[in-house]
Amino acid sequence: MLRYLLNRLVGLVAVMFIVATIVFVIIRITPGDPAAVMLGPQASQQDITDLRARLGLDQPLPVQYVQWLGQLAQGDLGRSIFLDKPVLAALADRAEPTFWLTLMALLIASAIALPVGILSAVKRGTVLDQSVLSVSMFTSSVPSFWLGLLLMQVFSVRLGWLPVAGYGGPDASMLTRLSHLVLPAVVLGLVNSALITRFIRASMLDVLRDDYVRTARAKGLPESKVILKHAVRNALIPILTVLGLTTALLISGAVVTETVFGLPGVGSLVVSAVLRRDYPVIQGALLVIAAIYVLINLFIDLLYLVVDPRVRY
Repeated sequence: MLRYLLNRLVGLVAVMFIVATIVFVIIRITPGDPAAVMLGPQASQQDITDLRARLGLDQPLPVQYVQWLGQLAQGDLGRSIFLDKPVLAALADRAEPTFWLTLMALLIASAIALPVGILSAVKRGTVLDQSVLSVSMFTSSVPSFWLGLLLMQVFSVRLGWLPVAGYGGPDASMLTRLSHLVLPAVVLGLVNSALITRFIRASMLDVLRDDYVRTARAKGLPESKVILKHAVRNALIPILTVLGLTTALLISGAVVTETVFGLPGVGSLVVSAVLRRDYPVIQGALLVIAAIYVLINLFIDLLYLVVDPRVRY
């Protein structure tokens, strides 16, 4: 077990190094100059050159790359060019809305996908099963921004049940802030529930064909006990896998939804950083998201030991 963890941690470091290199190269070859964006169209070329020198952007790319890796080795993601604050502090300030949005969306997606996927597998080939597959295909193809605007028009503008956008004022209560997250969480939850539903259905179909399920039924066990205790329990590993991947995708895929609903989360921070060519913020945000993605995968792998004692590393 210890050897497995050490190997995974070494792999994590290698993955993060590759991600850091790719991010650095892609951002630097993207057209746009942070100094020119910061000074505006009226700035002279000399002013732009002086600002690039103060920001260290006039140095050769290999030098910038080595300096940035040295900062990363010390746990420093750099300093935002436009916000004039450490990148870690900027990400921490925006982490709360993204965290709660991801958690609420995952709960909504799981609450929809788990019972629907299991029921669809049990009722394979029926009208219910075909309806679930059709609705899942339709839901997965709906653009999240369009669905967000539609729900906003119905529940916020017409009915007035929920806030249109934002995250509440600085002194807003937690309940008020969570009310601002209901619509964006529903959008992300519905869109991602389609993938989870189909995955759970496929996993359950594989399990329901196994011999031990037929044996349990032959013993006269109630169908509910056969499904919930025997079939679902043995289908948990692939279900946990897709839930873990969905969690990581929700964190990285909340950019569009946060922009539509005006949430001051990490997604909107990344969008504004891209528009302003704020290199340190873009690099830091992408690295943090990649690290979370890898850590979630590691956590899911360790969770296999809990749900299935047969798993050994």
